[in-house]
Amino acid sequence: MWMLGALGTALIVAGPWVFDTYLLNILVKAFFFAIAAITVDVLWGYTGYLSFGQSAFFGIGAYAAGLVFTHSGFSVSTALLALGAAIAVSAAVGALVGWLSFYRGASPFFATVISLVLPIVLTQLLLSGGQWTGSSSGLTGYESFDLSIEAWYWVAGGMLVLFGLLGWLLVRSDAGRVLAAIRDNESRCTYLGIPTAAVKIALLTVMAMVAGIAGFGYGAFSGVVAPELTGFALGTELIIWVALGGRGTLWGPLVGAVLINVATAYLSGSMPFAWQLIVGVAFVLVIVLLPQGLVPLLLKPFGLGRIAVRLPVLQVREARSVAATQATEPALHMQQVAKHYGALKVLQGIDLEARAGELLGLIGPNGAGKTTLMRCMSDGAERSAGTVKLCGHDIRELPPEACVRFGLGRKFQNANIFESLTVAQCLRIAGTLLEKPSLVRQDATLRLPAYALDVVRTTGLDAKLATIARDLSHGEQQALELAMVLALEPRIVLLDEPTAGLTKTERSQIGEVLASLAHRHGLCCLLVEHDLDFVEQIATRIVVLHQGTIVMQGSFEEVVNSPLVKTIYAGSAHAPQEEAA
Repeated sequence: MWMLGALGTALIVAGPWVFDTYLLNILVKAFFFAIAAITVDVLWGYTGYLSFGQSAFFGIGAYAAGLVFTHSGFSVSTALLALGAAIAVSAAVGALVGWLSFYRGASPFFATVISLVLPIVLTQLLLSGGQWTGSSSGLTGYESFDLSIEAWYWVAGGMLVLFGLLGWLLVRSDAGRVLAAIRDNESRCTYLGIPTAAVKIALLTVMAMVAGIAGFGYGAFSGVVAPELTGFALGTELIIWVALGGRGTLWGPLVGAVLINVATAYLSGSMPFAWQLIVGVAFVLVIVLLPQGLVPLLLKPFGLGRIAVRLPVLQVREARSVAATQATEPALHMQQVAKHYGALKVLQGIDLEARAGELLGLIGPNGAGKTTLMRCMSDGAERSAGTVKLCGHDIRELPPEACVRFGLGRKFQNANIFESLTVAQCLRIAGTLLEKPSLVRQDATLRLPAYALDVVRTTGLDAKLATIARDLSHGEQQALELAMVLALEPRIVLLDEPTAGLTKTERSQIGEVLASLAHRHGLCCLLVEHDLDFVEQIATRIVVLHQGTIVMQGSFEEVVNSPLVKTIYAGSAHAPQEEAA
């Protein structure tokens, strides 16, 4: 990446002596468009948010220059006013769009629809502005900065280098890996305490400001602004440039946007319709055959564009102390918890308490409501009635990320990890709640609490820190998810069938770790498991759930030998001893 950046910077510095005036003019505009393309790539390629609305923010910046310079004239003060308006209005609209797109419960489809509507609405507002906005003709002939084409080339090129460098620092930093984690698995991020909606709103606001600054530069240089700059067509073109250049590479969209704009300027005159068709066909072919884009494919033989993976140093982190009030009261308290789906009653009248140092085994036939009960513990919006307290905190209707802050950690039945990231990156992201990630660098040390580090070393993950998570075996992925949950330093750990699909050796390793969590480190663990031999070895108490109610609690021997439990399992065609087989 440094080599690509140095080459690009050299071309920008030497450009006025290499390119003619016509090409310089094209490149200045292309540089501003490339900055907007960078914002699309950060949102789409790195965070997974496909936005057609970045053209709206680009147009806001361009019209800020056009409107202020047309109606107030040009001076240093009006130039600063226009730039400030471009940034402030873009930020305000970006924050509003982000809130509408990512409020709790909004689907990714709804967010994309909002981004589609934004440029359409903004274009109609400009068309309705009459003489003040220039309507369909736009604004032309206003006075602007008195700079030569060479000076504009260096200004635009310098802005592109600056924003390209800032973008590169962001995406390769620890904070940038959090964006990639949201793209990979937003659900897991919420159960790591990361407020994904707030992160995406903040990111969209910043990217809107950057696009607005680029638009201001374009409007100040060209002396012409038109509604097309805010329109849906430009928003789509930005996405095409990102896809063709190489989504999720940052430098690919940058190069792609510049090259496509230059090619369009030269070829649109001789083949205006054919050229648009060529770009459209190329876009479809790249999406289908080369989803990584063209630029990474072209640079791969030269070994350019790769980001080196740095292996961090593992270090023990001192676990947070537990407040005395939290230590004396139950870690988990549930009172009259119920869950209904219309007339279907999945849970009803659940009363349950668990304290620090306990390892509760939650058993029951399939369909008894075990996983639903876990959802009610970890998400305030899940239950239909009742009260849930975590370490003394009533979770009310709060989302999972708030429950995590109360001391909850949840491991799912299927390994829930970040498949495109390395083991080390997954573990670092898991500690985001405790250690704020840097926006510009990668921490060389990976700090984990002792029990999370035990999982990493016991299962051999310490030798695979640079391995991509999707390349791990099933057992290693399960162990990685458990280590990620423990990196949160939770006081309550929910474990949904942690031994599913594991070998006998792996089960033994996980059993030792779980027993250690409760007995040595004082965590409260709730275990849903069908392997009763495994439960017998580690559980301090067994809770039996049947048809949405707790029918029995006690020691393993009391539960297994209970006529009631035998009847329940006989009705589901499996005796409890058979479940252990």
